[in-house]
Amino acid sequence: MSSLTEVFSPGGVLAAGIPGYRLRPQQLEMAERIAVAIEANAVFIAEAGTGTGKTFAYLVPALLSGGKVIVSTGTKNLQDQLFSKDIPTVKKALGAPVQAALLKGRANYVCLYHLERAQSDGRFLSREDAANAVRIARFARRTKTGDKAECSSVPENSPVWPLVTSTRENCLGQDCPHHKECFVLAARREALAADLVVVNHHLFFADVMLRDEGTAELLPACNTVIFDEAHQLPETASLFFGDDVSTAQVLDLVRDTRLEGLASARDCLDLPRVCGEVEKAAKDLRLTLPLEPARFSLTQLRARAGFDNGLAGLLRVIEALSAVLETQAQRSEGLENCWRRAGELAARLSRWQGGPEREELRDYVRWGETYTHALQLNATPLVIAGIMQKQMGGHPRAWIFTSATLAVQKDFSHYQSEMGLSSADAAAWDSPFDYARQAMLYVPTGLPDPNAYGYAGAVVEAAFPVLRASGGRAFFLCTSLRAMRRIHELLQEQLERAGLELPLLLQGDGGKNELLERFRRLGNAILVGSQSFWEGVDVRGEALSLVIIDKLPFAPPDDPVLSARIERMKAEGRNAFMDYQLPRAVINVKQGAGRLIRDETDRGVLMICDPRLVAKQYGKRIWRSLPPMRRTRALDEVLAFFA
Repeated sequence: MSSLTEVFSPGGVLAAGIPGYRLRPQQLEMAERIAVAIEANAVFIAEAGTGTGKTFAYLVPALLSGGKVIVSTGTKNLQDQLFSKDIPTVKKALGAPVQAALLKGRANYVCLYHLERAQSDGRFLSREDAANAVRIARFARRTKTGDKAECSSVPENSPVWPLVTSTRENCLGQDCPHHKECFVLAARREALAADLVVVNHHLFFADVMLRDEGTAELLPACNTVIFDEAHQLPETASLFFGDDVSTAQVLDLVRDTRLEGLASARDCLDLPRVCGEVEKAAKDLRLTLPLEPARFSLTQLRARAGFDNGLAGLLRVIEALSAVLETQAQRSEGLENCWRRAGELAARLSRWQGGPEREELRDYVRWGETYTHALQLNATPLVIAGIMQKQMGGHPRAWIFTSATLAVQKDFSHYQSEMGLSSADAAAWDSPFDYARQAMLYVPTGLPDPNAYGYAGAVVEAAFPVLRASGGRAFFLCTSLRAMRRIHELLQEQLERAGLELPLLLQGDGGKNELLERFRRLGNAILVGSQSFWEGVDVRGEALSLVIIDKLPFAPPDDPVLSARIERMKAEGRNAFMDYQLPRAVINVKQGAGRLIRDETDRGVLMICDPRLVAKQYGKRIWRSLPPMRRTRALDEVLAFFA
C-alpha cells in the first residue's frame, strides 16, 4: 500500500476521492505519529487545533493498519457522523475492504420484550404516548437495527422510550423469549465481526472497562483503541469507575415488578402492597431535598431533616419487596429478574449508606445529585490514574488519545497525571487557520468582579453593542444554567427596548440538534446556552460570527467532588488551583473559543467578559492558550471589524 505521504499528497487518493480535500502538513504529521504508535502498540496523546482534520489523521492509519480498531467518541452526534459520513468517505478513497459497525448503549435499542409488556399493560400517561408506542411497535417490525435514532417519528425525549428499551438491570438475557431477535445482541454480533467499531465513551467505560457483558468481548481482539474528544475522558471515567444508585432505578423496579406480577402472579396480594410502599419511600426520600436540581455533599445530605431516616426506610421496604419476590421468583423469568434486582439495589444502598467500610472505598467521595423527579447517590473515585493504568494493562495494543483541547500552552502534564499516562508520548499541532486575519479576541473594560451582584446585567450591557454590530449571529455561552436564564431574560428586554428583531433562542427550548438547525436556518439568531453548546457543536459560515463567554468556566468550588479533590490535593501538599482547577478552566475556554472559526473562510469575534483574564496573573495562562487572534480591549475596533 502507498505511504501516508502519498495518501495525503495533493495528487493522492484522498485528493482524488474527496471534493475540496487539501493537504495540511499538520494532518500528515499527526497521521504519521499515529501510524508509528499503532505499529509499536504504544500510547500516544495528540492535540490538534480546529481545522487540522484530526478525524482523517487517525482514520487513515487505523484503516491501513490491518488490525481491529475501536474508535470511541464523546457524543452520539460525532459517533453518527463518523459512522455514516467520515468512515465511508475514507474507506472509499483508500479502497479499503474494511467492515465497520456502530455500537451504542442498550438504551438506544428497542427491546421487544419490554415493548410487548408496555403494550399489554397499556397504561400510558397521555394519548400522545400511546400513539408513540404504536409508532415504535411499527418501527420495530420493519427495522434491521432497532436503533431509536432511526425512528424519527417519535421524539428522542418521549417518556415512552424508557418503557420499551432495556437496562442492564432489567434485561432477561438468555431467558428472554425474544433472545434470538434481540437488537442489542445483533449489534454486538456485528461489532464482534467488524474490523472497526465506533462506540462512545459512556459505552466504552460502562461495558468494556467494567467487563460487563457483550462489548467486553471486543477488547481482547482489538489492536488499537482511539479516543476522539479525549478531553472528556477524566469526567466520564470518574463517573463509571464509581458506584451509584438512584430513586429512578427503584421506581423502574417497582414498575417492572407490577407488570410482571400482573402477567404471572395476580394471586400474590402482598406484591402490589409492598410495591406501593417502596414507591412511596423512594418519592419521600427525593422530597427531603429541594425541588431545584442540585448537587449535595455527604455532610449536606446528612444535615437535611428526614434524609437519614428516609434512606433507612427505603432500604427496609426494598428488603421487604425482595423477600416477597423470592417467594414468587420461580413463576417467571421476569419475576426472578426483579428479585435479583431488588437484592442488588438493597446492597448498593446499604454500601452507600454504610460508607467506605471496604479498603478500596477510602479514595471515594460520597455525594448526591437531584434531578426534577429523582435523587442519585454517588460514590466517585478521587483519582482515576491507577484505575486507568490497570484497565490499559494486559494484552498489548495501541491507545490513542486525541482532541482539540488537551494541553495548557503545549504542556500535557495535567492530562497525563490525571489519566495515569505520565510516560506517554504527546504532541500538539496548531490550527492551520489564519487567526490573526480571521478573528479578534475582545475583553471589554470596566466590568465588575464576576461574583459581584448585577454581573449578568453588566455583561449584557457590554455585549449589546457588539450583538447589534454583528446583527445577531451569536452564541452567548454561560457558565451556569442560572446565569443562562438571567442573561436570556435581560437580552430579551434589551432587544425589545431597542426595537431589534433578532431571534433569541434558549438552550432547553427544544433538542440540541433542533436548536442548531433553527440557528443555522435563521442566519441572524442569538443562541443563549450553557455546557451543551461549549463543545461538539459545528456551525460554519456567517450564521455564527460572534461567540460571547460570560465568565471564565471555573467549576463551582462547592461542588462536592471538586471540594473533596481540592482537600485531598492540599493534604498532599499540592496547589489544587494551579494543578487542577486552572488547567480544567483553560481546556473549557479553549473548547468554547473553538466554536467560532470552523473553516478557512469564517470570520468572527470572541468576546470574553471576565476581567480576570487581564487583571489576574493566571489569566495570562488562559489568554496564551487561546489561538493567536488579534487582541483588543477597544469596542471601536470590534465595531470596525464587523463594519
